[in-house]
Amino acid sequence: MDILKNLDLLCLFTTNLGGGIVGGMIKKSQLVLDGGSLAIADINELIKNERLTIAVSPAALEKVRASNRFLEIEQDRRVIYGVNTGFGPMISHLINKQKLADLQLNLVRSHAAGVGEPIAPEFVLASMIVRLNTLLKGYSGVSEGLIEQLIFFTNHRILPIVPEHGAVGTSGDLVQLAHIALALIGEGEVFYRGQRQPVAPLLRQFKLKPYKLRVKEGLALINGTAVMTGIMVVLVQRAELMFDLSLRAGAWALELAHAFSDSLDERLHAVRPHPGQIFVAETLRKLVRRAKLLKNREDFQTQYKIDNEAKKINDNGQEVYSLRCLPQILGPIRETLERVKNVVEVEMNSVTDNPVVFTSDEVFLHGGNFHGDYVAVAADQLKMSIVKATLLAERQINYFLNQKLNGRYPPFLNLKEPGLTLGLQGLQFVATSITAQNQSLAYPHNLHSISTNADNQDVVSMGADAALFADAVTENALSVLIIELLILAQATDCGKLNNQLSPAARGLYQSIRKVSPAVVEDRALAGDLSKLRTLFKSQADKLLP
Repeated sequence: MDILKNLDLLCLFTTNLGGGIVGGMIKKSQLVLDGGSLAIADINELIKNERLTIAVSPAALEKVRASNRFLEIEQDRRVIYGVNTGFGPMISHLINKQKLADLQLNLVRSHAAGVGEPIAPEFVLASMIVRLNTLLKGYSGVSEGLIEQLIFFTNHRILPIVPEHGAVGTSGDLVQLAHIALALIGEGEVFYRGQRQPVAPLLRQFKLKPYKLRVKEGLALINGTAVMTGIMVVLVQRAELMFDLSLRAGAWALELAHAFSDSLDERLHAVRPHPGQIFVAETLRKLVRRAKLLKNREDFQTQYKIDNEAKKINDNGQEVYSLRCLPQILGPIRETLERVKNVVEVEMNSVTDNPVVFTSDEVFLHGGNFHGDYVAVAADQLKMSIVKATLLAERQINYFLNQKLNGRYPPFLNLKEPGLTLGLQGLQFVATSITAQNQSLAYPHNLHSISTNADNQDVVSMGADAALFADAVTENALSVLIIELLILAQATDCGKLNNQLSPAARGLYQSIRKVSPAVVEDRALAGDLSKLRTLFKSQADKLLP
């Protein structure tokens, strides 16, 4: 499927964030959903592997049937929100029992009012899997038929068009999820095999009838956090790639700066034992293993004679913070990734609609599990950490392009005639521009709560928008990191240092040079950046062994 290409975002050192490539529920060519054990890696594997399909565990399906049977019995006996009442502030309106199915249809149609560009198809696919998994927990009262319709759409990669604007993330992603529900009932548009098209003719092609919503099913489909969570499922893995590149770029930069090795010393970090800092320092030590360019602190300390005369020495005894403080800067980002991943995996295995059907206790509990603040806050935390990583990369770029700062390389890493040729000067403007935009996007979006829905939804999460902003920041960060890697390769050529690099840095250098040769004569570099972006997004597992 063309729209789902180039999504292989696997990386090495960040796999410690939560296990292997896929979770424990993938069996051969199927991802078996049970409502409780879905992992982020499972969904990302399904996104990149078109042959992988979804199945449902028999135990989960029985819970769905039991919940649906109980709801159908009780719908005439009790006043149940969204089943036989109006929605939101209209809860005081009881609905004619002959029109309960119409109520659900009206809910979906009225809320399918989003505007703007469609969100990425992989986000929609992830959202559909999350929604399906939560319904399989058996607390939503939906029928087996709705489960089958969702599975069909997912397995055939029929992906509804979901506009970017509309959801405030409280009562969940109502508007955006309504567009997914709309496609299930045969209305609206979808992406299928890379083409945007109306869903109705496509369903006729498959000989699949539009689904007819039953009691509570419209509410169960749109009342929840599946879109914001689905977006975050994809972003977590992209953030892992970004973090992995940050580690590798940082290690390579230390080598090219001829940095002192003691900033990575295990003893130094043991006395400030934050887990992320310990992890980053350990990883950097592995990356620079067998590097020939790092300096030994003891050699520096014994190189100069201490006497009664003041004098200036010809060596800078400590690197700038963007080099010396890598474990202290990247460590918190590592810990944030762990926290965010945990929040997202809890959310995707949770019941997030309302009311919640407890068949064992024969009760309908009304509450706010649809409120998206957990995911919204996680999205903002991820976003802010990635902005910090972007700032770090931009400062490392400046270090190598600024001859006055590095004292070692020609201005802008010029390999020919400084003044006449400009080297990589243009790339710094791009990195600075992108970094500035990331800084503007860094403000936590979950704080932008505006009361809505006739003041019924008076404190909202803005979770879907927070996740989409995190997506923009992640894509920006990847662009800046690619610029940095191109600059590190050029610095390697300036110093003729390829044979003195660590194996990790040398492998990365060779991968870059296969796509983008050294800049001797000035040339437009936009094409090089595009090729490198595609390379790292599609072959990260091969480039980062």
